[in-house]
Amino acid sequence: ISDFDWSSIDTSNLPSSYKTNSRQEKKLLQLADHFFQQYSHLCPDRKPLFIHPLNECGVQKFVSTTVRPTLLPYPDMYYWSGCASFVSNYLIMEPLESPITPPSSLYSPTTIVKYQRGNCFDFSVLLCSLLVGAGYDAYCVHGYATLEMCSLDQTQEVCPRLRKPPEVRSAEPVKEDPNKYRIKYPLEPKSQFDLQQKAKEEEEAKSTQEEEREEEVVEEVEKPKRDSLHGLRVHAWVLVLSGKRKVTETFFINPFTGNDHSTKDECFLGIESIWNDKNYWVNMQDCRNGCKDLSFDLSNRFCWEIMFPESNEDSQLPTESPQESTDDMVSDPSNALEHGGPWVEPSICLTCLLPTAEYENPFPRGKKVILYDKAKQEKWAAYANADGLVERVTVYADSDRTEELEVKEWFEHRKDLLYMREVDHQTQLITDHFKPGHPLLLKAHTYTSLEPETGHTVEFYHKARVDGLWKRSETATEMTEYFEEREDLLHKRHIKFGEREQGMEMAGVTAEANARPIVQIKEYFLRNPKKPADEDIEERVFKVIDDVIQLTYHLEIYDIIPSKVVFARVIGREKREGEVFLSRENTVKYQPWSSEKHKNMRYLYNLLWELRAEQKDLKQLVRDSEAEV
Repeated sequence: ISDFDWSSIDTSNLPSSYKTNSRQEKKLLQLADHFFQQYSHLCPDRKPLFIHPLNECGVQKFVSTTVRPTLLPYPDMYYWSGCASFVSNYLIMEPLESPITPPSSLYSPTTIVKYQRGNCFDFSVLLCSLLVGAGYDAYCVHGYATLEMCSLDQTQEVCPRLRKPPEVRSAEPVKEDPNKYRIKYPLEPKSQFDLQQKAKEEEEAKSTQEEEREEEVVEEVEKPKRDSLHGLRVHAWVLVLSGKRKVTETFFINPFTGNDHSTKDECFLGIESIWNDKNYWVNMQDCRNGCKDLSFDLSNRFCWEIMFPESNEDSQLPTESPQESTDDMVSDPSNALEHGGPWVEPSICLTCLLPTAEYENPFPRGKKVILYDKAKQEKWAAYANADGLVERVTVYADSDRTEELEVKEWFEHRKDLLYMREVDHQTQLITDHFKPGHPLLLKAHTYTSLEPETGHTVEFYHKARVDGLWKRSETATEMTEYFEEREDLLHKRHIKFGEREQGMEMAGVTAEANARPIVQIKEYFLRNPKKPADEDIEERVFKVIDDVIQLTYHLEIYDIIPSKVVFARVIGREKREGEVFLSRENTVKYQPWSSEKHKNMRYLYNLLWELRAEQKDLKQLVRDSEAEV
């Protein structure tokens, strides 16, 4: 129940058109009242029409003259989604005084925007004014809807941020089954009695689980009881017809949420009438099946009873009333509405009520909270929070929202280009997502703590990096890097670390000075078709502490065992700095199809010399990667 007192609003500064009716408006009200009396006489079983309620000054106004086409000077307001989102966020929802009867009053959109609150009819008139101003064929709808829609109860719905996008099935060619021609061996014989007993046990266990599950469901959530006023609850929403603004299909907009709905949505239970700034139509179709079977061809006089007969020339927006007008001008009912309104202030006044600061901060209470099924959504204005937080979705394990499972946050206007953060309370993992342009070219960062060596997985925009790195995972003992689109065809690098010296840690030496010892560096390469297989390295292992280098080459088509070369340390010989020692004792190779040069010791010596130099460079790359993390 709203604690706002509409009777206390100041109407003294409103224009005279709010407080009185012109001669044209009086004539228009007479026509509307005559239409109302004819309708009541011909359809005595139908509910009274919502046709000429009181405005904020207590003056009777025809509903079509309350719609004021307005185009606000903001890019988002040129599209229906932007208009609907703005109205649902900017206004505070107030329920109808009686859930089964329309309101007795309908205020102007300017007053509704000024006080930032209203009922479903106020929401719909404001939204319709914005949509018509943006060029849509939009109409306000007076009808009936479900309890959840009328009361803005979304606790039975899935949060839109958590909905999975529909799968797009591409027309892929049918692949042949690789096992089509494989030999099928006879299966091991099994006892039919054992199979029957096993199936019986599974059925008993399944029935027991179903009973337990039903008990849990009853305990957790009771299904909502049937609404005693189902089909009688009055609601107002917006209808957008196809045709204008490249709208291909007619749809509804719920002004409370800003969401679009199909005209066959079961939440909408019936329509009494619709109107825009030009005319008024009464639905003459059966609504026993809700709105599923309704035709929205407004030119069909069997489906829709129009108040003012339209000519083909009346399809354009109405022009302003001429200054010199007489009662004779409204003698033709088809011209009555054109010369009788609107009485609402011009659209420029509505624009003045919405300066840029007001438009960018649409939440009247600072933020907006929406409760969904096992989820909660919170929204803020762009600069309301110092960290740039604009939206948060919390996922819960239960319907009472007591145990948090996951939290997703969205940010705007941050210097580090962070735009989303995911927190998994089950795994304690935090994932930050960044837009392109970060100084370190970050794309995503997954971690449990911002302390070093506690487990970090970082993704990069690899096309902007020189080394083609797209992912790096690091723990206290390992680091793995993944590459793409490199000229040397390197696609993975794995590093193992040893433990630091305890004595140096006790002495207070920094982590940079007391770096983790590198135990092993292993690199993996893709196949280079330009090289023979026994010259194309697939795996390269540098065992730094053991002073062993191992090369594994790619396989030929018909090979089983790959070619290998291992350079090991000579046992009993002291290692000298910068020395490359090669003998047949510390070289083990298996290259069955290799050329003569692979058997040449000078070739192996040069290869070992290159590998030693690359090992030195690799160690420096690993240290750079540690520093980058």
